[in-house]
Amino acid sequence: MAVELPWVEKYRPDSLAEVVGQQETVKRLQSYVKSHNVPNMMFSGPAGVGKTSAAVALAKELFKGEFARNLLELNASDSRGIDVIRGQIKDFARTLAFSADFKIIFLDESDSLTSDAQHALRRTMEKYTKTCRFILSCNYSSRILEPIQSRCVVFRFRPLQPKEMEEKLFEIAKKEKLLLEKKAADAIIYVSMGDMRKAVNILQAASALESKVGEETVYRVSSRAKPKEVKEMISLAMEGKFIEARSMLDTLMYEHGMSGEDVINQVYREIMDSDEKEIAGKTKIALVDIIGEYDFRMVEGANERIQLEAMLAQFMRFKK
Repeated sequence: MAVELPWVEKYRPDSLAEVVGQQETVKRLQSYVKSHNVPNMMFSGPAGVGKTSAAVALAKELFKGEFARNLLELNASDSRGIDVIRGQIKDFARTLAFSADFKIIFLDESDSLTSDAQHALRRTMEKYTKTCRFILSCNYSSRILEPIQSRCVVFRFRPLQPKEMEEKLFEIAKKEKLLLEKKAADAIIYVSMGDMRKAVNILQAASALESKVGEETVYRVSSRAKPKEVKEMISLAMEGKFIEARSMLDTLMYEHGMSGEDVINQVYREIMDSDEKEIAGKTKIALVDIIGEYDFRMVEGANERIQLEAMLAQFMRFKK
């Protein structure tokens, strides 16, 4: 019996043309493939927006059948010390490519590398420039040493647009013979916030429960509340109804299984997305200031339940 792959792997792009969004970046990468001249590159951007997919698809188009032998894929968060640079990377870089002019080393989450490892990487990039090209992937380019950045062409990957994500979700649903409702697709997009990997995982989790995927199922499997529930909690607090707002917080945390961080992030989103008629601009500024304070307290290890209730109590100062 064949093992069923997770959908994020099953529907990972095999070519650059299949990469979702990032049209400008894809166009430039395709021109490198066409000319068979690839520089050292850095892919920077949030999780799940196609950095790894673009790198692997580039290598597949470039090396065709010899792709597996000419690509070394490493995750720097697993091996973040100087040993991996001196060992695995150097050993791979010093040998000639198979039926190609150069090899590619793809270093995922390279912003996790220690400072010593980055300095060793810089020297390796200089030494093996004839036989090897590097693609560094990171969430924060500021954490990469300037000398490494200057040796790379930097590509900024942006969060995916709702329309791009919707098209891919319906394409996967069709291939998996799922009935995906429009509201459910909107809910997946809302929860995943431009992260395609997260969106596909939510869709797969929802499909395990029913073949007709609805909005309720999406919020249930992703442990998120509907936007209107969070809005209602904010409104109750701002109307001075603390006990009712606290009761809504109970629902979010105990029925939906949301963590304090999830709640505070969703409260922030709903406040920022709210209409000017609902919450005035000046009030938004003051509320965001309060949210920032309580988010910091929770990160520092304070009791999240007490801090969230205290935050709602602060919201009562803006009673309409």
